[in-house]
Amino acid sequence: MIKENKSIPAEWKYVTLSDAVDKGSSNISLNKVKEDNGVYPLFSAKGLFKHISFYHQEKKYLAIIKDGAGIGRVTEHPAKSSIVGTMQYLIPKEGFDIGFIRYFLNGIDFESHRQGSTIPHIYFKDYKSEPFPLPPLPQQEQIVATLDKAFAALDTAKANAEQNLKNAKELFESYLQNVFENKGDNWEDSTLGKMCGFQNGFAFKSEDSVDSSNTQVVRMGNLYQNKLNLERKPAFYADSLVKELGKYLLEENDLIISLTGTTGKEDYGYTVKIPEIERNLLLNQRIAKFIIKDENVMARDFLFRFLLSRVFLDELFKTAKGTRQANLSTETMKNLPISYPPLKEQREIVGKLDLLSSETGKLEAIYTQKIADLEEMKKSVLQKAFSGQLNTVN
Repeated sequence: MIKENKSIPAEWKYVTLSDAVDKGSSNISLNKVKEDNGVYPLFSAKGLFKHISFYHQEKKYLAIIKDGAGIGRVTEHPAKSSIVGTMQYLIPKEGFDIGFIRYFLNGIDFESHRQGSTIPHIYFKDYKSEPFPLPPLPQQEQIVATLDKAFAALDTAKANAEQNLKNAKELFESYLQNVFENKGDNWEDSTLGKMCGFQNGFAFKSEDSVDSSNTQVVRMGNLYQNKLNLERKPAFYADSLVKELGKYLLEENDLIISLTGTTGKEDYGYTVKIPEIERNLLLNQRIAKFIIKDENVMARDFLFRFLLSRVFLDELFKTAKGTRQANLSTETMKNLPISYPPLKEQREIVGKLDLLSSETGKLEAIYTQKIADLEEMKKSVLQKAFSGQLNTVN
């Protein structure tokens, strides 16, 4: 977030954001313009939606997402265009460069102005008093030109890091896919139900939760993208439940999978292995635990890697039921095919996968940190730009 700096250049002054822009509202809904066609661009939160027969704004303007996902994201739009109702017009006043305002808005922490828990909102009345540094117009234009150049370089570096991160992930996924696609002649064909039993979770009531305890219920959001993240909206329950609901207590190395998500998206079917952890973890509804019937036949870590592979997931997603909400059934999952080699070979395969996973994990950590560092650098550049110190940026 851009901070007010009292030591700005003498020719600068501080005003507020409301001195720099006028706000404007849109009453255009996507449904209302489905049949409308024309030459004037209409923008939604995702970008250009379509061309319609009318427009709201005669000159270039800024727009900010005020409702739903992506609140606070600011975009610049051309003259003779419009935005949908989930966005708001921010129209530069005389003496203010549109690019200068855009960069300033990119430095605001709009999460601090967020309202609403289910559907987030931000309101102009809450952030209009943000202190806005005002240099003369020629300096604004010079700062924008410098920022454009700096951000272009940073964006290129970030894009390269993101591509390298993607490549590291795909390297492991490709190797994993190859293992289970190109099975040997000595592999056995079976079904998941012959190898495993299933334990479905318990329907914990939200009103029974407590502020804190040593007992946490593992919910679907905690399994996001095959990573156990117990800090995502944690739900705690009385420690006494462990004795009462002992069969739902998770242990180290248990394999669990999320069973519900969004139709058309692969935001479910996430599998994690429970690590060593000091608190009690209880299995929530719409999550299932795999119970291996004979670990002398099926190695736990081999099954874990199989459950992460596209060979399994492609078949799993075909079994999902539901129109808007996709649901998996453990009964149906029992019929899914699984192939496996002798136990010794399973362990050798797991060893190779673990080694590759470790190496690609190191690469992922490097590129993830680089992306975070580049974002921090952007914030630093903006802070210097709006405190009159841009000449110190290398």
